[in-house]
Amino acid sequence: MSHQQPSPAPVPAPARGSADAPRRTGLLVAALAAGLLLGAAGVGAAWAVTGDDSGATSPTGPATDARGACAALAGFDESKYMTKADEGDVSLHRWSGANALSAAAAAGDPAYKPLAAALHRAQQRHQVVYEFNAEVKKDLAEARRICADI
Repeated sequence: MSHQQPSPAPVPAPARGSADAPRRTGLLVAALAAGLLLGAAGVGAAWAVTGDDSGATSPTGPATDARGACAALAGFDESKYMTKADEGDVSLHRWSGANALSAAAAAGDPAYKPLAAALHRAQQRHQVVYEFNAEVKKDLAEARRICADI
């Protein structure tokens, strides 16, 4: 008869990484903070190097947005707005683009607020009557006059 020895009681394994978890979390937070600081420094350096942010010669900025709004408005033909063909889609998108770009220009430079205000009034009036009546056309004419000076 063989006598079996009792097997030793299992010893629980230490919790994996429990002592290292705070250290790893701290390193992760430090790396994240360093990355954010380096990114912010890079953006600041880019702004410092490029200098003028008026948009006068920049491919982006309020002046560029205003010129884009005026270009969209110049290509907008209100008589084609309600047509069913592609002409209607083009007209709709130019109208929307002129409004959006004029608002962006005004947000970036108060000098463009009159353009944005004229287009916004035209848009609001159009939404009420859903046609380009005399009042809406008056606001469009004002916006086009402002564009002639941009």
